Amino acid sequence: MLAVPEMGLQGLYIGSSPERSPVPSPPGSPRTQESCGIAPLTPSQSPKPEVRAAQKASFSVVVAIDFGTTSSGYAFSFASDPEAIHMMRKWEGGDPGVAHQKTPTCLLLTPEGAFHSFGYTARDYYHDLDPEEARDWLYFEKFKMKIHSATDLTLKTQLEAVNGKKMPALEVFAHALRFFKEHALQELREQCPSLPEKDTVRWVLTVPAIWKQPAKQFMREAAYLAGLVSREDAEQLLIALEPEAASVYCRKLRLHQLMDLSSRAPGGGRLGERRSIDSSFRQAREQLRRSRHSRTFLVESGVGELWAEMQAGDRYVVADCGGGTVDLTVHQLEQPHGTLKELYKASGGPYGAVGVDLAFEQLLCRIFGEDFIDTFKRQRPAAWVDLTIAFEARKRTAGPHRAGALNISLPFSFIDFYRKQRGHNVETALRRSSVNFVKWSSQGMLRMSCEAMNELFQPTVSGIIQHIEAVLARPEVQGVKLLFLVGGFAESAVLQQAVQTALGARGLRVVVPHDVGLTILKGAVLFGQDPGVVRVRRSPLTYGVGVLNRFVAGRPPPEKLLVRDCAAEDARFITDPGVRKCGALSLELQPADGCADSAAAPPGRREIRAAMQFGDTEIKVTAVDVSTNRSVRAAIDFLSN
Repeated sequence: MLAVPEMGLQGLYIGSSPERSPVPSPPGSPRTQESCGIAPLTPSQSPKPEVRAAQKASFSVVVAIDFGTTSSGYAFSFASDPEAIHMMRKWEGGDPGVAHQKTPTCLLLTPEGAFHSFGYTARDYYHDLDPEEARDWLYFEKFKMKIHSATDLTLKTQLEAVNGKKMPALEVFAHALRFFKEHALQELREQCPSLPEKDTVRWVLTVPAIWKQPAKQFMREAAYLAGLVSREDAEQLLIALEPEAASVYCRKLRLHQLMDLSSRAPGGGRLGERRSIDSSFRQAREQLRRSRHSRTFLVESGVGELWAEMQAGDRYVVADCGGGTVDLTVHQLEQPHGTLKELYKASGGPYGAVGVDLAFEQLLCRIFGEDFIDTFKRQRPAAWVDLTIAFEARKRTAGPHRAGALNISLPFSFIDFYRKQRGHNVETALRRSSVNFVKWSSQGMLRMSCEAMNELFQPTVSGIIQHIEAVLARPEVQGVKLLFLVGGFAESAVLQQAVQTALGARGLRVVVPHDVGLTILKGAVLFGQDPGVVRVRRSPLTYGVGVLNRFVAGRPPPEKLLVRDCAAEDARFITDPGVRKCGALSLELQPADGCADSAAAPPGRREIRAAMQFGDTEIKVTAVDVSTNRSVRAAIDFLSN
């Protein structure tokens, strides 16, 4: 593989169609003596909508894996009936009172590092291990966030299990993806025994929209290692952006499948008792039925009733509130085919539900001491998992209108370990602490007021609202009518109430799908069936492609010619603030015609023309040998730094 360096920035590419630009000869070869120009990546206007002809699918079924921070699952649909989405079978285990169409993102490996189990099975087995034995097992949970937060992500990045032991992150993710692959294929075989084994599945993996290229490439590499697809059949795997997938699904919904938070009467009942959006749109729906044009659009585009009411050019925001991150995307609905146009680059941050868990952990540190909590997590990892499960169950019941206190069970191991470490019991610790809103109940539990529980939500919820408000203030997104709250965290009544209170006064309609926790998963299946539904995307960064040319007096010195990317739209040189190296373009060159090997190739210029495509969910590159008109295997490695 021959790496081609990048250099100062030539411009900004925004839109959905690729720009073609020549790629220089690799450094160190005789051909670098010849000067090679480069076409600037200039801003482009959004392409006009075109008739999207139906193409025969090259696959029989789409399987989407929603790999979440706290929970994961898969769903599928057949190409013969793409909108009939089949959810995965119910998982074994689960928590009482919690619908488990997904399973916790928990992985258990044996002390030797071999796969043991995933999901509820992994969590429950780890829970039942003897405390001393559990210290040798490798248990991973909420590990997806490590990829988001890693600033120097590589294929050698390590993940730490709850017992402190480490192993390559790529292997951890591959174990999880392999588990879903085997489950999904087994279910497909049972439902359709005649389904061919080879080239029959298009796989879709969901990732946060704010993930950069290295994280997306990392997930693809994990999928290769897990055996979902081979590198030779890379097109059988699609990366779907989570809020984008939710948007694709929401456009199919009928009115009775949505809840309009703004329709709840002030002070009327609990938030979970809000009326369906159907009642709010009854009059509009009657008008829709009288309109032949609107009815035709509904049938042709396949959009739901809500979207049929919207006019061409109407804009909306999707806020994907997940376990680890919150992603925002702003789309415009396009007629006549119901395609989607992104108006502003995807944005977000680490404002997921795990922020509430961290706030609870900080509360425990205030009561029992940070040193004790760290020691307990290290020496009693299984018991710590039990405590987090107990808190999760109470967190789900929190709401702005709840009147009673919440009891959180402390594992006996926690109570006993604290007494041995500190010489007094946990009740004494609570009396001595400065935390006066948590008491010790006679049942042996932490008793927390509902106000105290809601306070744990506030830093995370405030971060979400502030980010939504910042996006809504952008000139590119003026005129937004709807805000869709999706993702697992969007099930929280605390979050729903806070968002409606903050944004409802601005005239923004806040809408929540009934199956809010499965919106992304179902949307990912629909995206896999029709990836072209999102017609225009906005690049979050400025990318430059560089060359190594023969030195000419008066031009920038050679050390300036490196690959860079930048968040600024007007960056031109590698010395501009914020510009940094992001990856390397590699070309796999075959021997020239008539030569036994590349070393015997005659000296001189060998022109390879490459085209980079920025409009998909991943940056892609193709290359052609100009002299032979043959394709050249090309790739961009974002993990090589």
